[in-house]
Amino acid sequence: MTSTLRPANPSEAVKRPGRWLALSVLVLAVLLVAVDATVLGLATPYISEDLNPTGTQLLWIGDVYSFVIAGLLVSMGSLGDRVGRKRILLVGATAFGAISVLNAYATTPELMIVARALLGVAGATLMPATLALIRNLFHDRRERSLAVGIWGATASAGTAIGPIVGGFLLEHFWWGSVFLVNLPVMVVLVLVGIKLLPESRNPRPGPWDMRSVVLSLVGVIGVVYAIKEAATHGITWETLGSALLGAGALCGFVDRQLTLPTPLLDMRLFRDRGFSGAVLADLLTVLGLSGLVFFLSQYLQLVQGRRPLEAGLAELPAAVGAVAAGLIAGSVARRFSVRSVVAGGLAAVGLALASLTVIGPSTGYPVLGAALLVVGVGAGFSFTVTADVILGSVPKEQAGSASAVSETAYELGAALGIALLGSIVTGVYRDFTGPAGTPPKAHESLGGAVQAAATMPPQPSQTLLDAARTSFVDGLALAAAVGAAVLLVAAVAAWFLLRDQRLDSAP
Repeated sequence: MTSTLRPANPSEAVKRPGRWLALSVLVLAVLLVAVDATVLGLATPYISEDLNPTGTQLLWIGDVYSFVIAGLLVSMGSLGDRVGRKRILLVGATAFGAISVLNAYATTPELMIVARALLGVAGATLMPATLALIRNLFHDRRERSLAVGIWGATASAGTAIGPIVGGFLLEHFWWGSVFLVNLPVMVVLVLVGIKLLPESRNPRPGPWDMRSVVLSLVGVIGVVYAIKEAATHGITWETLGSALLGAGALCGFVDRQLTLPTPLLDMRLFRDRGFSGAVLADLLTVLGLSGLVFFLSQYLQLVQGRRPLEAGLAELPAAVGAVAAGLIAGSVARRFSVRSVVAGGLAAVGLALASLTVIGPSTGYPVLGAALLVVGVGAGFSFTVTADVILGSVPKEQAGSASAVSETAYELGAALGIALLGSIVTGVYRDFTGPAGTPPKAHESLGGAVQAAATMPPQPSQTLLDAARTSFVDGLALAAAVGAAVLLVAAVAAWFLLRDQRLDSAP
């Protein structure tokens, strides 16, 4: 089946006044989420020093947000279709700002994990609502492609702004300040959104099924937790129980959606090959990238000794490439084809990751910067076009649910990527041999090794740091190799699954 962005009826092509101003509010919400995701990685060494988490707790701090948000996105997207996308966006933004304060003032690893989980609940309301509102604001298919490109470019810009702003704050204030930066963005979003955003909802939504919500949340968290624990500690009865519980809940969720007259998620959406192919491409892409991205800031700061602001600026090429590619992705896909742009972008990202398998503690920045630029360009092309395909494959009444599926692919891929690739980095890192008297916490994380080295005499301290940094880089290189393989597989899958997909033509 060929996807289409053709209006369902002539009246749908009417252009809403003020739609571009309304888009500016939606991109603020995207900016809010993107900045929060990137500043966490930059602040990780400081959080590790202050809260002293174990290696497992540090991974939970990094990925519990994605676990929760992935489990709730479909539910929140469907809720927005029912109660109003504007309403859920503004309520979610307000909650996001308030819970950011809790993140900023967390005093223990356990409280930080809880705060990140609550932030995931609030974040689950934002991204599906923004894409769904774009679907309802822009009925002209070319305008919608441009709007989606701006939406994606803003997310990429957030990944650039986050490290730079975060780096500046970390050099002048304590690590909690990187979360408080969400507050002014949230205030502007809510005050302006009340005035500019139109309300939209499904005119025949049906009831919101709480059993489906619970099944979705339990299923996603159960499966991802099992994968994470198996990758970190091996297969145990606990991981098997979690996997069975999660798989059973997901099967129950799918079965219930097929029997409900008004399901939380219409499973028939997946019959469209373009929709399914775009979702799979997004999932695999984020999976292949997330583990590397999560540890990149630690590499720049703790291995290469860069200051926080310098580390943030070092990650800028990826965001610049993604912004530029996102703005022209729709035009390029029309000139060539959807599958060539998506598959080509994913292959470029895969090759760039493959080039990072040779990095070492003293690798020069030109190599790293060039690889990050290629990653940004490839991801910008791919994510923008797949988002356009997903939105164009469904009626506007189901825009929230479809957007939620797209965002679930992102967040589930992020959670799996951090769990799997992050566990590879952690597993390789723990095997290094330090000097006599090395504290156990030095083997928990690279931040722990840096703290331990500060309490040792000069010679053993340098020996410990050299061993820890080399082991960390070895783990990072292995994770990059696995990520490259995942991206190349995703490119092949996209080439076949997105065959005959177009952004303009009718079926």
